[in-house]
Amino acid sequence: MKPVNIGLLGLGTVGQGVANILVRNATEIERRAGRGIQVKLASVRKQGKNLAGTLGIETTGDPQAIVNDPEIDIVCEMMGGEQPALDLIMTAIKQGKHVITANKALIAIHGNEIFEAARQHGVIVAFEPAVAGGIPIIKAVREGLSANRIDWLAGIINGTGNFILSEMAAKGRDFSDVLAEAQALGYAEADPEFDVEGIDAAHKLTILASIAFGIPLQFDAVFTEGISKILPEDVTFAEELGYRIKHLGIARRRTDGIELRVHPTLIPENQLIANVNGVMNAVLVQSDAVGQTMYYGPGAGSEPTGSSVVADIVDVVRALTTDPGHRVPHLAFQFDALSDQPVLKPDEFESAYYLRLEAEDKPGVMASIMGIFGALGISIEAILQKEPSNPDAQDSTVPVILLTRTVREGLVKDAIKQISALDSVIGQISMLRVESLN
Repeated sequence: MKPVNIGLLGLGTVGQGVANILVRNATEIERRAGRGIQVKLASVRKQGKNLAGTLGIETTGDPQAIVNDPEIDIVCEMMGGEQPALDLIMTAIKQGKHVITANKALIAIHGNEIFEAARQHGVIVAFEPAVAGGIPIIKAVREGLSANRIDWLAGIINGTGNFILSEMAAKGRDFSDVLAEAQALGYAEADPEFDVEGIDAAHKLTILASIAFGIPLQFDAVFTEGISKILPEDVTFAEELGYRIKHLGIARRRTDGIELRVHPTLIPENQLIANVNGVMNAVLVQSDAVGQTMYYGPGAGSEPTGSSVVADIVDVVRALTTDPGHRVPHLAFQFDALSDQPVLKPDEFESAYYLRLEAEDKPGVMASIMGIFGALGISIEAILQKEPSNPDAQDSTVPVILLTRTVREGLVKDAIKQISALDSVIGQISMLRVESLN
């Protein structure tokens, strides 16, 4: 049988990983796919970058040549960014080519449009490498858990942020210090906003939530909070209370809507996911039939992400002769069965909360603070009061850490507003969310 021809849009880190795997494991991949798979053409930004001597791949500086080539069956997009990637993918779809993309932003923001075009033209758009690199989390949720009603999922889905928080916890370092090291090691970009402010994780959470709950992709509805304001003392206090701080993406199904949120989170130190460190990723899924499952592995890298691209290529090759109406739906649920369940606003979130404040060291202060919580019906799980910052001074202050029980976020914000207005409370109050993940 004639080999399947692949076109690579981009031959950078991931593109080279794909090419290496396809060449090195060609025999094994053919045995799995039932047909040979070969790269016919790859686009590069700077023509003259020639891999013909090592991998036998012809390159071009014109990506349009790939999507317009009638002999190419599958286009793999690894360029990143919204444009020209979106136009190239849409052109490929309209010409009847199947598409595989590692571009999480593209799927999160334009996926609804892309999948509708793919449905109309009877082609597959696969995107396993767009979330958690080498971890096959898309297939696990979309296919492996298809018998289940998924209640929630929570994931460490950005390796840069996890590296920073791991170093802060292990060595008591400041955020800015660890960020500089992450940039020097190549884990963080020169402009790290997408990683440390949670935008990258929000792209991935958008995709995971859609296939978990059967809702349209809604990136704009994801609440996003970064880790740049986490202080070493927050990490220390959390550990004293039996928690670790991780930057989580959380999607939870409730009767009144869906919670979609990315933020620093205190989680119990005995949870497996609390012990995922460095640049590794992990996703915890709670579903009704199987219970909790966790998926762990490298969230980025040339060959880990390339492995996911090639796995999608194999799936597409296996499905080339399948009636389009009987293929696995892009977003796990049939296109006409997506839910219109609303995405909830931050004030409607339900969680426990960690609050850190600085209060004057004098009688009656804690009574005033607890009175505010009591009036709002907020139960307190734990209080940690540290030694005064300057015990000999008349205006000495003490750090106070409080853990609430599960409560609606809007009430906690009301409490913070009232407590901040007290003359005895100094400076801003820090708030982090707490999740037991049970």
